[in-house]
Amino acid sequence: MTTEVSQLRSDAGDNRDRILAAARLAFTAEGFSVPVREIARRAQVGAATVYRRFPTKQALFTAAFAEEMSLCSTVVEEGLAARDPWQGLSLVIEKLVTAYGGDSRVRAIVAQLSRSAEFTAAHDRTVRGLLELIRRAKASGELRADVALEDFVLAMQASHGIRAGSPAAQAVATRRLAALIIESFRADPDAVPLPPAARMPMRA
Repeated sequence: MTTEVSQLRSDAGDNRDRILAAARLAFTAEGFSVPVREIARRAQVGAATVYRRFPTKQALFTAAFAEEMSLCSTVVEEGLAARDPWQGLSLVIEKLVTAYGGDSRVRAIVAQLSRSAEFTAAHDRTVRGLLELIRRAKASGELRADVALEDFVLAMQASHGIRAGSPAAQAVATRRLAALIIESFRADPDAVPLPPAARMPMRA
C-alpha cells in the first residue's frame, strides 16, 4: 500500500510539472488567451486534471511564472545585502534593466501577473526594499539627492523600448542603457567607461 501511495504522489507531481512546463511555453508564445484545454493537451493530461490543481487560468499562469513574479523582490534583497549601498543599487538597476529590457513577451507576462494577490505582496516588498536602498545610497553620498522612486520606474519604462536587430545586439544595448542610467543617478559622475555601444536601427 505504501508503494502504491508513493507512486500516486510521484505521478501527481509529474503531472503538475508537465502542466506548468506546458503552460510556460504556451503563455510565453501565445499570451494569456491560450485555452486551458490546449495547455492540458500539450501536457498530455485531461483538462479536469489541470483544474483540480489550478482552479482558474490566472492561478495556473501565476504558478507557471512564480520565478518571474519574485524576480524583482529577489534582486532588491540582493542589493540590500551588499555592503556598499551604491554597489547594491547599481546591481539592482543592471539586473532589472537587463532582465526586462525590450522583451515584449516579458512585459505581457508581468502585466498579467500584476493581477494576482501574490504579485501585489511581492511588489510591496520590492518597493519597501528599494526605498530603503535609495535611502542608504543617498546617506552614503553616492546617489543624487534629487533621485526619487519614480525615476526607477521611468528607467524601467525606458528599457522596455529597446529595439535591436538581434538578440546579441539587444543584450549589448540593455547593458549600455543600464550603465547610462547608473551614471545619471550618481551624485558625482567620474566618467566611468561605458560598455560598448550596440548597432541600433535608426528607424522605429
